[in-house]
Amino acid sequence: MSLLIHILLFQTGTTMFRTSFLLLAFMAAATSIASTDKQTYVVHMDKARITALHLALGDSKKWHEAVVDSIIELSTQDGEEVTSPPQLLYTYETAMTGFAAKLSIKQLQALEKVEGFLSAVPDELQSLHTTHSPQFLGLHKGKGLWSTHNLATDVIIGIIDSGIWPEHVSFHDWGMSPVPSKWKGACEEGTKFTSSNCNKKLIGAKAFFKGYEARAGRINETVDYRSARDSQGHGTHTASTAAGDMVAGASLFGMAKGSASGMMYTSRIAAYKVCYIQGCANSDILAAIDQAVSDGVDILSLSLGGASRPYYSDSLAIASFGAVQNGVLVSCSAGNSGPSSSTVSNSAPWIMTIAASSLDRSFPTIVKLGNGETYHGASLYSGKPTHKLLLAYGETAGSQGAEYCTLGTLSPDLIKGKIVVCERGINGRVQKGEQVRMAGGAGMLLLNTEDQGEELIADPHILPATSLGASAAKSIIKYASSRNPTASIVFQGTVYGNPAPVMAAFSSRGPASEGPYVIKPDVTAPGVNILAAWPPTVSPTRLNTDNRSVLFNIVSGTSMSCPHVSGLAALLKAVHKDWSPAAIKSALMTTAYTLDNKRASISDMGSGGSPATPFACGSGHVNPEKASNPGLIYDITTEDYLNHLCSLNYTSSQIALLSRGISFTCPNDTLHLQPGDLNYPSLAVLFNGNAQNNSATYKRTVTNVGQPTSTYVAQVQEPDGVSVMVEPSVLKFRKFNQRLSYKVSFVAMGAAAASVPSSSFGSLVWVSKKHRVRSPIAISWQ
Repeated sequence: MSLLIHILLFQTGTTMFRTSFLLLAFMAAATSIASTDKQTYVVHMDKARITALHLALGDSKKWHEAVVDSIIELSTQDGEEVTSPPQLLYTYETAMTGFAAKLSIKQLQALEKVEGFLSAVPDELQSLHTTHSPQFLGLHKGKGLWSTHNLATDVIIGIIDSGIWPEHVSFHDWGMSPVPSKWKGACEEGTKFTSSNCNKKLIGAKAFFKGYEARAGRINETVDYRSARDSQGHGTHTASTAAGDMVAGASLFGMAKGSASGMMYTSRIAAYKVCYIQGCANSDILAAIDQAVSDGVDILSLSLGGASRPYYSDSLAIASFGAVQNGVLVSCSAGNSGPSSSTVSNSAPWIMTIAASSLDRSFPTIVKLGNGETYHGASLYSGKPTHKLLLAYGETAGSQGAEYCTLGTLSPDLIKGKIVVCERGINGRVQKGEQVRMAGGAGMLLLNTEDQGEELIADPHILPATSLGASAAKSIIKYASSRNPTASIVFQGTVYGNPAPVMAAFSSRGPASEGPYVIKPDVTAPGVNILAAWPPTVSPTRLNTDNRSVLFNIVSGTSMSCPHVSGLAALLKAVHKDWSPAAIKSALMTTAYTLDNKRASISDMGSGGSPATPFACGSGHVNPEKASNPGLIYDITTEDYLNHLCSLNYTSSQIALLSRGISFTCPNDTLHLQPGDLNYPSLAVLFNGNAQNNSATYKRTVTNVGQPTSTYVAQVQEPDGVSVMVEPSVLKFRKFNQRLSYKVSFVAMGAAAASVPSSSFGSLVWVSKKHRVRSPIAISWQ
């Protein structure tokens, strides 16, 4: 019997002697030899049992101390000699219930016997996944969501990332009102960070590194900070994208010049640093989420993630569920593993999952070859153009592997004064340019592979260089093998008016490998070539050989699209203070658009420019002004999410990991529960490709948040091979906040269905005089 049970019994007066004996055993065990085979685990505990323990202990001892005592007692019973008890790193009590600790194998086995134990997951390192953005999104100062009244509302955005550079002009608090009374957080001191670094804009900052240091060793404070100060730039960039103040005259080397602004530039920022040189430890991320919810944030923004896994073993999904239960919207990046299918991360239905697409702004270059052929590329290099120079590639540039321009492969004798052709892969884009410059090269042509297609990412190269698409790459490689090949590069600066948005090839794709019954990602937002704040001590390339200092940098990734939506969610929270996270998410999804600025379908660089499907762009590109008045919303309660887990055949113990002590059991008639009935704003249907008859019927409920008296008519674009019927096809509302339900049926059309590809897509749109409430449909044949 564990000490956890013994203490509960002791409080009822039944086993005083036994408990005292165990406490003495614990004290004796503390003098024996330590076990060294320890690993960090994130431990999930049953909240109901922990609450009961907490009440039983009173003020005499914390519940986690009692659990640690139990682990020691049980492990010593099994013969382990322990001088150091389990090393407790964090306790989690708000967004989830549990703790992170370093445990030996014996201690882990003992923990599994402790009353209230649910699961222990080995800690892992996750990876970190604007001037023109507000205008592109339709936000204008003094109007709509950017009206003075709306911007005066206090909304707190928590940024969980690599920290923040607090002195940056984007985080000044000029003219801001006092910190809201609901804020319960702190400004934690640490390396080169004091409480005075916070203000009425940056109202809180804290670093979490116990999990990281347990795995990677103590942080080297010559290259990073054991504080909330940002040494990488990523967190500063994302924080300013979501909520940075409006700064006139921002640019990178004169490019993308304009007023830089966060999406809700008057909101407060709370910075939680969890990411360091080698990555972001799960245990630290969970501690940050738990702290942020307790502190009182309204929105959480996480531009990070890892591999998909079942929700019950996904610590980020579990903690995010706890945040949503507390009314906090959680916005996460979809990942940068596109264009391969089923690569999307952060796919739990209570998380808002953000893909990345382009603005209508570009930084074009012109490459002219000696044979007269001309190609267009992209670059943020700010120097002079290169005149006609000899090209070097592969064998004419160095040893084996020189085509990738990796460390030690380029020969100074072969490339000095030449433009070197480098293929993407193995090392980073700007790292290739560094190798070329170190070997004496005068410039670089950076060539896409077939996977990157025609997507052009602009980088602030340290030498004259440009990226080029896959079609140009083939011609350039062929020409580079000819006798005395030459090329020149012209840099054209900043150009506006390109077709946009266009889906980024790197943006991770659905369908989700876990939870394919909802379409993921949810929406797309600007994530290509985004200008935002940057620490002056971090070079724009983050290369050690780059000594340039900038206040703003241009970066691409779903890490950049995520804080756009986080800031937009804050704007909607300011307008609709009583909306749930699901309601805000619904509004952003059902009002998203699928046509670009040229009135053509949003195209996808990951599929050669073909129209983007919902597995690339979700419901479409966010449209914040429309989202502020969506007409109808699809709301989802905690019980709805838990019933969804029942429909996925989760066990009671698996559901308990997420329910956090809520008294909940799956309905007896689980056979009537189906995953597709979750009241989600999109419709994902899985059909058996080998079955003779495929059909499904889903139920949805919409809430009227538009005109009190209004009528909506269903318009359906049927996916190939599938018949869709909506019943009723007309919804008549008579009052504000009225809820009406409908059913939508999907039937595969026999031989026609057999001829369609593995997925087909359509949409259901509820149309009134003032609103269009759109839900994408995705049919997957398995």
